[in-house]
This record gives sequence, C-alpha cells and structure tokens, in this order.
Amino acid sequence: MTRADNARAAAEDSLEDYAFRYVPRSFRRWSAGAVGVTALGSIAFLADFSIGASIGIEHGTNNAVLGILLASVTIFLVGLPIAYYAARYNLDLDLIARGSGFGYYGSSITTVIFAIFTCIFFALEGAIMAQGIQVATGIPLPIGYLISTVVVIPIVIYGMRALERLQFWTTPLWLALALLPLLWVIVSDPDAVAAFVAYTGNTDGALDFGAVVASAAVCFALTPQLAEQIDVIRAMPPRTRANARSWWTSLLFAGPGWVLFSGLKQVAGVFLAVYLFTRVDPDLAARATEPVLQFVGLYSSMMPEWLAIGLALILVVIAQVKINVTNAYSGSLAWSNVYTRLTKTYPGRSVFVFFNLAIALGLMWMDVFSLIAFVLSLYANVVMAWLVTIAADIAINKYLLRLSPIFPEFRRGMLHDWNPVGLVSVGLASVLSLAAFGGAFGEEVRPYSVLIAIGVALVVTPLMAIITGGRFYLRRRSDGIPSPMFDADGNPSGERLRCHVTGYTFERPDMLASAERGPHGELQFVSSLALTLDASDRYVLPPEPKPVRRRAAKREVRVVGSRIARGEGG
Repeated sequence: MTRADNARAAAEDSLEDYAFRYVPRSFRRWSAGAVGVTALGSIAFLADFSIGASIGIEHGTNNAVLGILLASVTIFLVGLPIAYYAARYNLDLDLIARGSGFGYYGSSITTVIFAIFTCIFFALEGAIMAQGIQVATGIPLPIGYLISTVVVIPIVIYGMRALERLQFWTTPLWLALALLPLLWVIVSDPDAVAAFVAYTGNTDGALDFGAVVASAAVCFALTPQLAEQIDVIRAMPPRTRANARSWWTSLLFAGPGWVLFSGLKQVAGVFLAVYLFTRVDPDLAARATEPVLQFVGLYSSMMPEWLAIGLALILVVIAQVKINVTNAYSGSLAWSNVYTRLTKTYPGRSVFVFFNLAIALGLMWMDVFSLIAFVLSLYANVVMAWLVTIAADIAINKYLLRLSPIFPEFRRGMLHDWNPVGLVSVGLASVLSLAAFGGAFGEEVRPYSVLIAIGVALVVTPLMAIITGGRFYLRRRSDGIPSPMFDADGNPSGERLRCHVTGYTFERPDMLASAERGPHGELQFVSSLALTLDASDRYVLPPEPKPVRRRAAKREVRVVGSRIARGEGG
C-alpha cells in the first residue's frame, strides 16, 4: 500500500473517530446538550465508590471527605482551561498538548501516559464487573474478567455514534438504580448517617493535613478522566450567540464538572462502606471497598436478597459497560495516535482496541484491584505533573505571558518536533514527586508528593517559557493558506479544501499549503492527516526565517551607519 493509499484508508476510518485529527463541523451535528449528556454518561463508573471506601477506611470520614473536596476543586481548576480548548477548537488532549508546550513528537509521551490510564482504569472497572458476575452467578473471577473485557468490543468498534446512543439510553436507569436507594437509606435510617459522620477509620479520628492530602492523592489519579471527557466534548457544535448558554453549561458540567459528580460518588462510597459493616454485617469489613457488596447490602435493607443481588448485578453491568466502552474507545484513539505519528503507518483503530483490551485484561488477571489505593497514588504523581503543565501553559503562557500561541497548533510542519517547556516541566515534576512518594525526602514529606508535582509543574512551565523566550512553540507562523482560519464568531472555519495527496476534502483548520506545487506551479493543499503519514517530508513547508531580534537589529543599524560614515560602505 502506498503512503497516499494509507492516508486515504485512514481518512475513511477517521470519519468515525478522528483519532489524530481536528473534528470537523460536518461531523459535529449534535447539540451542545446532547454532547454534554454523552460525556457525563461515561462517569457512571463504580470505581469512585471503591476509592471513597478505601480512603475512608484508611483515614476516617472527616479526612477522606476533605481530601475528596481538595482533589475535586483542584481537578476542576486544572481541567477548566483544557476542556475549554477542546470544546472551542475541537481537538483532543494530544493535539492540544502538541501546541501547549510539548511539540509534535513530544506530546506522544503524554499520550502514552493517558493510554496507560485507560488500561489501568479499564482493569479496575472490569474487575468490579467480574465481582458482580461472581456474586450473582458464581462464575470465577478470571472468567468474569474475560467476559467484562469482551462485552465492550462490539460497541467500541463503531466509535462516537454508538457511544452517544449507549450513554443516552442507559443514564436514566443508572441514576435510578444508584441514587434512589441511597437517598432512601439516608432519609429512613438516621443512625447510618450518624455512624458515617463519626467513623474514624484506622486513625484516632483527628483531622490531619497529611491524611487529607494522602486521601486527595488517590483521587488525583482519576484526573485523566478529563481526557476521556474531552474525547466527547471535542464534538461540541460551534459556539454562537444563539447557543452560548447551553454551550457553556454543557462545557462546564461535562468538561471539568465531571469531578463534582465523581466527588459525590466518592463520598457515597465512604458512606456505603461504613453502612455495610456497621448496619449490615460486621464480617464484611474486609470487602467493604467492593461496590458490588456495597449495593447488595444497600438493596438488602429494602427487598429480598435474591432481588437485591439481581438489581446490583444490573447496576454493575450498566455502569461498567458505560465507562469501559469509553475507556476502550479513548485508549484506542491514544494508542493509534502515538503509533501512527511515530511509524507513519495506520493499521486502523480497531487494532488498538484489541491492544488496549489485552493490556487491561492482563492487569485484571494480575489482580490490580487489590492494590487500587497504591496504584492510583503512585500514578497520580505523573498524572498531575502532565495535566498541570498543559493547564499552566494555556492559562499562564498563552493568556498572561503571551509566549505560547493562543491557537493550540497541532499540524505537522507548523510545530517543532520537541518543546522543552512541557518536557522539562513534566520530567522534573514527575521525578521529584515520585522521589518524594518513594520516601527519598523522608517519611514526613511522602504524603505530599502529589502537591510537589502540582507545585513544580505550575512554576516550571512558565519559567521554561520565559527562559526559552517561546522559541520552541512554532516552526512557522503562516500555514500558507490565504483564507482565514476562523469564522466571524471565532469558531474554526468550515471552508473545505481538497488535499492533493488523498484526493479528499478537509476543513480549513485541518489543512496547510503543500510544499509541492501543482503541474502548472499552482498552490496545492495538504491535510494534516496526509502529513502525519508521510515519511518523505516532501509536502512539509520549510521553516520560516527566524525574526531578527530588536536589539540585534538596532546594533546592526549602528554598525552599518558608522561604516558608511567612515566611507567603508558602498
């Protein structure tokens, strides 16, 4: 297959998922509200309940709830600028990262970080589903892991359209099964609420900042869920005066606002764990972090056990399919993006669906669920270093320092391959926070490792931009196309141009002028997709000459002037 044929095949496959491309207007036909509902549907996962229970049992209710609050507020602030860029410019997190401090190839590192998250999170959620199947049917966990993996494949293969239908139709049922019984117990059993408030966990019950931060650290590991939200909200329609209110509402709730719902579920997880071994069966304390048993215990207080188990199984299957379809979908986008950029070949997104699921299944068979708190706490250090770096580049380097271009450039040829701003920030923040987590700076510092990652990334990102003078963001400032990139409302233009490599038409933000002129010397256009898959560099425009710095220019003028005055010029 030639490179052009490969690019055409990728273009056809991308009509559904746009794995490494700008999402065009022609695809974004949903309303802002529909996109928001689809994005929020993916946060039905039950790992929140398990995480809440885990940190509640370890640190007590008060420390756990404050930790959840700390993490939720921080994640919202970090996620807001990133989600806005995704919805406004219709790009996924990898494409945003390219022009926000990492460079064309540099962002591959962050995409791998996210792809690993989808595998870990799929494994945790798949394990919960397998636990539900075991409780209801007696099927052994290893077989349940396989079932929970295979069941998502048919939906994931069909991408965003199938995802939208699944989330829309299953969300009301999930809400009814998860929230109504919980509300009933809270209202009807005040003693359960009192036990929850008074629970001290494995501590003396005193408020402790280290315990609060340690609780927040586990929650921080969920921050990459923002990237999965972005994989949906990048399909937001253009923002206009007519839809501005619904557009912003959907963005805030389905973008950074996902963490508000996640935090409430984590608090509910603490409550359910305490309820399980104080009001149902003290012998279940060792398994109180399992959402399946939490909901079986909850339902059993209202109905016969056989019905409670049945409803718990339905809830678990719905919730886990909803989130793991999204995990597998987003993971396949991430892996295919990295592979295609590095190898210049595109075997199809479906290949990476199976690759992602194979890794997740392996993690399940390794019993990653039993190490949930440790794994997430460790991973949180790198996650926060990565996402705070991107958020700081957008909020500080773009809007305050004006050293980073406002538009998150993602096209090959427009960017340098590597940008030290993001790479140094992520690298330094990750190394220092992981060293702290490992005890290199003493046990008293260890609980604060995630705060170190956040602080270092927040400081180093603008510092590196100042040191480098913003020189490594753009290779070119002009893409060579005479028509404007944006419409009158500031949205990416819907103008269509033909790519001379693939023969397909693409929208203006996805195109560049080609370095290869037409048969009669006319200007030709090439898509970012074709450039991604081209190993020859024949279509890539040359870098623009570096602008002469003002001081150097003035010095040169003075030198030339003095030479002329001495009669040396001519």
